[in-house]
Amino acid sequence: MKSHDGMTLIVKTVTRLSVWLIILYGLYIILHGHLTPGGGFGGGVVIALAFLNVLLAFGHKFTGEWLKIPLLEKLESGSTLLFMLVGLLGIFYAGSFLANYIIKGSLYHLFSAGTIPLLNIIIGVKVAMSLFLVVWVMAAFKIEEEEEQ
Repeated sequence: MKSHDGMTLIVKTVTRLSVWLIILYGLYIILHGHLTPGGGFGGGVVIALAFLNVLLAFGHKFTGEWLKIPLLEKLESGSTLLFMLVGLLGIFYAGSFLANYIIKGSLYHLFSAGTIPLLNIIIGVKVAMSLFLVVWVMAAFKIEEEEEQ
């Protein structure tokens, strides 16, 4: 077994159980970012770390097949377009870029912040995909270097 094929059975089992909890916690941070500390960036980092956990535990090949890297690349690119779209809709509906054009709800409730939760979700996707893809590419270069030697 090569070094990039993953770790021991114990590490893989713990990762298989914990990765979903880590992703769930990242989603919680993203969705409650307008009510509590956190938001799109913090939640995106947590989700990227969950993907990194899978990469470290199972190796490069398995992770590429499980996460479908081309889909992650499209999500990362599409999130930029969605952010711009939300911002431009603010110009058309409220008069300025990123202005709130969604009706606000009651204070301290999940649907109380207009476009902020939507932007947190978009930023969370952008950060999670960007950070993980950077690590993914660096790992691919490292694997190529090892294979050349």
